[in-house]
This record gives sequence, structure tokens and C-alpha cells, in this order.
Amino acid sequence: MDKKSPLICVFCGSSFGVDPAYAEAAKAFGRGIAARGFSLVFGGGTPGLMGAVSRSVHESGGCVTGVLPEFLRWVERPAEWEQNLIITPDLQLRKTRMLAMADAFVVLPGGAGTMDEFFEVITSTQLKVLNKPIILLNTKGFFAPLEALLRHLVQQGFAKPFMLELYRCADTPEAAVDMVAERLGLLASG
Repeated sequence: MDKKSPLICVFCGSSFGVDPAYAEAAKAFGRGIAARGFSLVFGGGTPGLMGAVSRSVHESGGCVTGVLPEFLRWVERPAEWEQNLIITPDLQLRKTRMLAMADAFVVLPGGAGTMDEFFEVITSTQLKVLNKPIILLNTKGFFAPLEALLRHLVQQGFAKPFMLELYRCADTPEAAVDMVAERLGLLASG
């Protein structure tokens, strides 16, 4: 893996969801990662949006690193296009490894696991354990309920208002890639 290439961690679903727009956005985002010269680290499996993003990065000439827990190796089979595959003993170590490796995080639509990963990153950032960009790829308004929940947490006194400044929302894959580049100080490189 090229050490100079920023490593973008993508959290997303291991299914495609009900709207084909989610898969299209995942593929476009993958192309954007590769076009900027970024590398991808992701959950390591081929199903759903995870596979769509990683395949798209690979087909566009980008480097792909998968981090997969041993027990999922036979459920979410690793992608043959991964240049690097890291096997961890469990989900917690998978997440720890991905958080340490990444230069930025982009969250696409997904289920409970995706939300767990988002909350881990935003909590770690809020507590100043991490200081890395967090972008939500808000395809067709997918994250509107999450944003409403986060605002509710602040309004009810369970989170400080600055939590709402720890992430950005992008409505398109292109905007998400631009936001990552901007937050990493790399606008001129694309």
C-alpha cells in the first residue's frame, strides 16, 4: 500500500438496501476515491454496498485494503480484488484496526453495524481520541433521521452542541470526495 496515499475508511451496508441509488452512489464514490489517488480501507466483504465500493475503487485503479473478522470470512467472503486483507479475531479488533489506519471516514447507508461504526468514530472524535474527518454520504436523504437524532441529543442535554460540528453531510459522491480532500488539505491534488 502506498504510504503517501490517504486511506479513506468507508462504513456501509453489507446489503444494497431498497433503492438502487444507494449502490450507484457507492460505485461513484469508489471511482472518486481512486480518481483522487486515495486508497480504501473497508470491512473486507463482497456483499452489498461494501462490495460495490471496493470493486469500484479497484476497477478504477485504486488500492483496496479489507479488514475482516475471522468468523465472517466464510459469510462475507473476502474480495479477490483486495490488495491487502487483514484478518482479525473479532468485530471489536476489526473496528480498532480500521480507526487506527484511516485518515478519514465516510459513512454510506447501512444498518446497525454501520451505525455502530459511525457512533464509535464520532464518540472517539468527541472525546479527542481521534481527529479525522467524518463525512456522511447522504444519498437521497438517508441520514436525515440520524441528523435529527443527533440534534435531539444536543437539545435534551445529552451531548454538547459541538458534536454537530464533528461531521459533514454530502448529498453526492462527488461532494463527499471533495469534502474529504478539503478536510485533508488536498484540494489541489484532484
